[in-house]
Amino acid sequence: MTALSAEERSIASGAQGEGAAMALRIVAEAARLMGAPRLIPVASAHIDGALYHGDSGTLFAERLVAGGARVAVRATLNVGALAPAGCAAIRLPAHERDMAGRMMRAYEAMGCEPSWTCAPYQAGHRPAVGTDVAWGESNAVIFCNSVLGARTNRYGDFLDIACAIAGCAPDYGLHRPENRIASLLIDVSGLSQALRSSDVFYPVLGTYLGRAAGNAVAVIEGLQGCTNEDRLKALGAAAASAGGVGLFHVAGVTPEAPDAATALGHMPPRERLVLTPQELQAALARLSTAGATERIDAVAIGSPHLSLAEIAEVERLLAGRKLAAPLYANTGRHVVGPLAADGRRAALEAAGVVFVVDTCVVVTPILPEIEGAVLMTNSGKFAHYAPGNTGYAVTYGSLSECVESAVAGHLVREALIWN
Repeated sequence: MTALSAEERSIASGAQGEGAAMALRIVAEAARLMGAPRLIPVASAHIDGALYHGDSGTLFAERLVAGGARVAVRATLNVGALAPAGCAAIRLPAHERDMAGRMMRAYEAMGCEPSWTCAPYQAGHRPAVGTDVAWGESNAVIFCNSVLGARTNRYGDFLDIACAIAGCAPDYGLHRPENRIASLLIDVSGLSQALRSSDVFYPVLGTYLGRAAGNAVAVIEGLQGCTNEDRLKALGAAAASAGGVGLFHVAGVTPEAPDAATALGHMPPRERLVLTPQELQAALARLSTAGATERIDAVAIGSPHLSLAEIAEVERLLAGRKLAAPLYANTGRHVVGPLAADGRRAALEAAGVVFVVDTCVVVTPILPEIEGAVLMTNSGKFAHYAPGNTGYAVTYGSLSECVESAVAGHLVREALIWN
């Protein structure tokens, strides 16, 4: 039984309006279902529920607005189904476009920040270590827990906004320190330093982690001196897509893991897995569904959304050349704003880069309908979701391979040593 304070009971009864009452009742019922003993205050929220999946989501948000609901804490917004900041044409039918727009406006009316990015941590939303928050969107959740060291469960659509309005969340799961201790040790130290220091490795490692861990907490040994935030972002996004991972630790890198022993709570792991080149090759193979073909109809990068550093790497690799196949660069307005201001966006677009802003090619219809189409990507998350969401088969490769393939108009492979 979840115990509510006198103030929480008052809000649930309508003391602050029907919108706030509905939100508090939703959070309290979720707490009861999860066996949480109480509600705890949260410092912020990241809202995934503003992405249109059907009219019910729009009507739910508009009912909250009609009830006077306002967020009680900072709340950033994940990607929407439209692109107010401008991008490639979106092929939503008229009714769906209208409802998607109404939904986005409703969330903004409740006081949510119009960030419209799946990487709010790149746009300045970075809660402090140990802070309780209520975040949605799987990659944002795992980054928040693992890299920032804040505490959140994977809050699904509508519970996320309810927590933001109520300013609280159920006290269970990854909010509790005892549930953040690793039980699984993954040792990657036997792989080459060159591979562990390459961007292309991390989505593959994430795919392995997701399948090996499920929803358990793992600590990874052997990445000291090899990582940066973009690599950890890619690792987490793939792990959260391939499994139910909400938190991982990297020994000597992430804030709750000064070493593997600390991450494990100074207890032996229930299982120790040594990642071999053969297992890595198996994980790599799962990221491509297109088979043995050189066909490339489009290239998509930026799931999670591209950072400024990743855009700079695209510019370096492109080196002023023109693209023969479209390269869809998915990112947020916090990135394209600076790019536009110094002329870099226009130069990239002139070369054939298509910026997708406020949304991405996997959650709304942007890619053209082409029979037997093949999408190339360096994103583990895109590789997992693109076949089902877009109808395109996928070829996975490094960012360099993606750029070279887009320039050539067909698949270009480089010599990569996977050991």
